[in-house]
Amino acid sequence: MPVSRETLQRAIAAGLVLDALPDSFNALGQRYSGKVRENFSADGQRLIVVSDRVSAFDCVLGTIPFKGQVLNQLAAYWFEVTGELFPNHMIGVPDAQVMRAVECEPYKVEMVVRGYLTGSSSTSIWRAYERGERSFCGHTLSEGLVRHQKLPANIVTPTTKAAKGEHDENKSRAELIELGVIDGPLFDQLEQQCLALFAEGQRLAAERGLILVDTKYELGRRPDGEIVLIDEIHTPDSSRYWYADGYDAAMAAGESPRALDKEYVRTWLVSQGFTGDGQPPTLPDEVRIEAALRYIETYERVTGRAFEPDLNPPVERLTSKLL
Repeated sequence: MPVSRETLQRAIAAGLVLDALPDSFNALGQRYSGKVRENFSADGQRLIVVSDRVSAFDCVLGTIPFKGQVLNQLAAYWFEVTGELFPNHMIGVPDAQVMRAVECEPYKVEMVVRGYLTGSSSTSIWRAYERGERSFCGHTLSEGLVRHQKLPANIVTPTTKAAKGEHDENKSRAELIELGVIDGPLFDQLEQQCLALFAEGQRLAAERGLILVDTKYELGRRPDGEIVLIDEIHTPDSSRYWYADGYDAAMAAGESPRALDKEYVRTWLVSQGFTGDGQPPTLPDEVRIEAALRYIETYERVTGRAFEPDLNPPVERLTSKLL
C-alpha cells in the first residue's frame, strides 16, 4: 500500500523520525557523526546508521520522515546491481536504516559526475556558467549553452571532501595533484571507473523512465588495498533525477524539468533566500512531507519495489537490533 501524506504526518507527530542517537550507541565502536550518517567503527568493520536528517548547501536542516530507510535501502540496491562493475564496501543490511560495511580509508576527494548543465548552489556548474565562466574543473564549456542542457559528454568535476559544517570546493585534476590529494594515474583510473558506473546508472534509470542527471561518488581503500565505493550511490541525496517524459517539452518552454530528488528542498530554500550562508530557515511539515514522497517515489521507480517503512520507534528498534 502506498505511503500516504497522512502516514507521513502521523510519523512526524509520533516522533518516528531519527535525528540523534543516544550515547548508549557508542558501545558499537568508535563514533563519527556526519551530516546524515552516524558511523561506528570496530574490528575492521563500520556500522552506518542512516538518520532522517537532511542537509543542503552543506548545512543540516532538520529531518524528513523515513528518509534514512529510503537512502539505505536504495544504496543497498545500487551496490548490489553494480558490484561487478565497481566493488563497494557493503557487507550487509541488518536493519532498514543500517548498513554494515568494511572499514576503509576514505579518499579526500569526491568524484562528481555530471551529464547536464544544471544546479542551484553557488558551486554548481550552472551557476559558474551563468557567471560567465567557461572552464569548470578543467573542462572547457562552449558558448551558447542553456540551463539544464545535456552536456556533449559526461564529465567528472571533483570536489574536496569537506568536514562537517564546511563547504566542499570544486577542483580540477591538476589542482588535486598539486595539492597532493591524489596522483595523476590514480585519478585517471578512478575517472574512467566513475564514468562507466555513471553510464550504467543512466542506462538503468532510463529503463525506469528517469534521467540520472548527476551524482557524486565517494571512494575508499580497503585493508587489502582494493579501491571501493563507500557511503552511498545514486540516491536522491547524492544524485539528481529527472522524469524522462517531459524533459524535451520543458527545455523547449525554457522551464525546469520535473525533478525527483533533493533539488525540491534546495529550490524551497533558495525561494526563502537561503543559499548556504547564515541561519537556514525551518522546514515546515508540508515541505518535509513532500520531500519524503519524492524520496519514496525515487526508491519505487528505480527498484520496481514498493517501499514498506518500518513503523517502529527508530531508537528503540535500533537498540534491540544492534545493542
